Amino acid sequence: MTEGHLPEHFQPTTADQPLTFVCHPGVPCFTECCRELDLALSPYDVLRLKQRLQISSTRFLEQYVLIEQDEQQNLPTCYLTMVDDGRASCVFLCKTGCSVYADRPGSCRGYPVGRGASQTRTSLPEETLVLIREPHCQGFAESSDTQTVATYLHSQGMEAYNQKNDLLLPLLQHCRIQSGQFRPSRHQCHQFILALYDLDQFRLDMTAGHIALQRPLQPGHLRGLAGDDEELLLLGVHWLLQEFFRE
Repeated sequence: MTEGHLPEHFQPTTADQPLTFVCHPGVPCFTECCRELDLALSPYDVLRLKQRLQISSTRFLEQYVLIEQDEQQNLPTCYLTMVDDGRASCVFLCKTGCSVYADRPGSCRGYPVGRGASQTRTSLPEETLVLIREPHCQGFAESSDTQTVATYLHSQGMEAYNQKNDLLLPLLQHCRIQSGQFRPSRHQCHQFILALYDLDQFRLDMTAGHIALQRPLQPGHLRGLAGDDEELLLLGVHWLLQEFFRE
């Protein structure tokens, strides 16, 4: 990714780049970044949020998610719904800020740093970082302790989000997808949402024998079927690789 291909207000950065940024209720623009945005949710975002709200993944999708797909996208994208208040505010925004702050989505958690990852031949993904300097954001003018992009992301608890999101790379960046050779059917799009976003229904379907992994289940898979959502998410990736690419 080069600077010329980045959206407006985005600039390349690195993990060791110094960063002066603070966000708190005293900043004049507090919660402005929670309005008028298209907030795409990762499967791990949905996992954390439905656990936080203590509802099923099916109910979460029905109540809080818009699923969209256009000709430019190979697979569906899940967006968090916004409130029709004239400013398209986040559904979880309240007077004091974010009502789900401890389990807020990764893109909110890492702001104003954005992260992309791509598969490599090694076990570690190649990471790309960008700094988002939107005109409304005044957090850059706040004084803060000396920090780098990496220490800032660590302070926001991004490690778990990055790790879980990177587990999806073998599926999302599969060579057949990257080459344009794979176009999912409507049924495969349904499978994608089921296995990655509707984990509770995926667990029910798997334990009832309606769907199955064609290889022996590993201990982690069994823990997922027994109730561990994070392990179940990895099982979902393996099942989709089987269903999409016969791997």
